[in-house]
Amino acid sequence: MKKILFIALVSVFALQANAQFTRASLQASGLTCSMCNKAIYNALKKISFISSVESDIKHASFHIVFKENTPVEIDQLKEAVEDAGFSVADLKLTGNFNNVTVTNDKHVVIGSSNFHFLKVNDQVLNGERTITVVDKGFLAAKNFRKYSTATKLSCIQTGKAGSCCEKEGVAENTRVYHVTI
Repeated sequence: MKKILFIALVSVFALQANAQFTRASLQASGLTCSMCNKAIYNALKKISFISSVESDIKHASFHIVFKENTPVEIDQLKEAVEDAGFSVADLKLTGNFNNVTVTNDKHVVIGSSNFHFLKVNDQVLNGERTITVVDKGFLAAKNFRKYSTATKLSCIQTGKAGSCCEKEGVAENTRVYHVTI
């Protein structure tokens, strides 16, 4: 019995440990000076899963390295930028993937988070790959509209799984990140 339980637990963790995000590139909007840049830099540095942050004042962007073997809370990145008084214009996450099957307009569990892939070709992600978060609040409104037409599922508008997502195994009100490659 213990052996069966052990195999079941290993299988669950193997399914969820199919990718580890290692770094991110975040572009902010609304910055007008180096003090604005510093405010975001300081806010990002306070996040527990971030190892380092480098800022690029000229492009209002931040290159973020995550701590190894530490879950990344994507919404915390956005909240830190907003708490500093600005907004996210673009967020790209780079990670090491291990046989993650991606299908257009379908949900995939990566780590402990649910991702809904939009405007992608069906493929298997292996090795280092970069995905772009296309949720509302993670890119300009004009760009969000472009991605919001790529699905009929309601989760695109709210970032939360609706009853329509349950058929894909995602419980209602679960946080869903919309991404593209």
